[in-house]
Amino acid sequence: MGILTGYRVLDCTIAMAGPFAAQRLGDLGADVVKVEPITGEWQRHVSAGGAQGKRINVSFLSLNRNKRSLAVDLKSQEGKDVLLELVRTADVFLQNYRPGVAKRLGVDYETLSQINSRLIYVSMSGYGEDGPYVNHPGQDLILQGMSGAMLSAGREGEAPNASGQYIVDAIAAYNAFEGVLAALLHRERTGEGQLVQVNMLDAITTIQMQELSVFTVGGKPQQRSSEPHAHVYIRAPYGAFATSDGYIIIAFPPLKKLGAVIGEYSFLDMDDEVDTWSRRDEIFAKTRDRLKTRSSAEWLKLMREADIWCGPVYNYQDLVDDPQIKHNGTFVEYEHPTEGHIRAPGFPIRFSKTPSRIERGAPLTGQHTREVLEEAGFDAARIARLEKSGAIRMGDE
Repeated sequence: MGILTGYRVLDCTIAMAGPFAAQRLGDLGADVVKVEPITGEWQRHVSAGGAQGKRINVSFLSLNRNKRSLAVDLKSQEGKDVLLELVRTADVFLQNYRPGVAKRLGVDYETLSQINSRLIYVSMSGYGEDGPYVNHPGQDLILQGMSGAMLSAGREGEAPNASGQYIVDAIAAYNAFEGVLAALLHRERTGEGQLVQVNMLDAITTIQMQELSVFTVGGKPQQRSSEPHAHVYIRAPYGAFATSDGYIIIAFPPLKKLGAVIGEYSFLDMDDEVDTWSRRDEIFAKTRDRLKTRSSAEWLKLMREADIWCGPVYNYQDLVDDPQIKHNGTFVEYEHPTEGHIRAPGFPIRFSKTPSRIERGAPLTGQHTREVLEEAGFDAARIARLEKSGAIRMGDE
């Protein structure tokens, strides 16, 4: 049993942030019912990186394990009635509809809380529930650009640096996941549900607590340098440096130690708290030139022996093969009925008594419609009528 066994989640979200948050709840044992349109959630029909699956594409597969699929037409009154009945016994309801859509569908917090006062209702948005940007598209890269983070690394005069991950979506998902857990704890103590609101703009802004405080409290602007320094608020050298056969990372080493290891003796007379800022480009360039003379393995060995913070620059194959990753069991493996053998990142938090688990992979559209409705008390005749009217789908049972 998982730590959230016994809780039911109605997941009405699409794309990445919402489904990722719901999947984390499912990993901990919650019964997550993915409520999706008759034609299937949007993410089923778009590929990530061009990767396709057999019946479920890779993007959807990665964000929807440990869920059951209920395919229902919420634009029909019959379909909406189905969802409202399920709300009566649900613990959590997640949605990331465009602002105003939940109200038009009749599944807003005010409506659902009247049906179930113990419901934890999570509303996720790009910029908030109202305000001047309420109708702007809440897309990851757009939010990265707004956040200021893209100018905290890279060279002055060059293009802003985008993250290699959908970082805003991921952080928003974690915010929603944490919000559900906190709200459930409050409900355990008081018996009352509540509205939990998460938006992507606040998520990516607040994660920069240190950087923004350096700016707002310390008065230090983001000043990019001429060399590709990895962060404007961290002293040199700091970044990825080419070696004779690849790249390594060096993170704010004591200059005297670094100078002795790489043979750059001008560093021996420099001050870590003064010159690393005022001579940032010079230090970066000298480090860069010295590191080209040896292999990554040689430099990592020498620097670790000297207690200099450093590490390799991996591609995904290197990451998957890394001995610490294997030791940690970071990736989980399981069999999917249509997609075959799956290896993917698992749940990162370990619980000694209530570990996460994978009971099922991502569902086919409507795969569990009959099962979910029977559990909710719908009889066979009613289910048959709903299917005939098109209000629900059970085509992929």
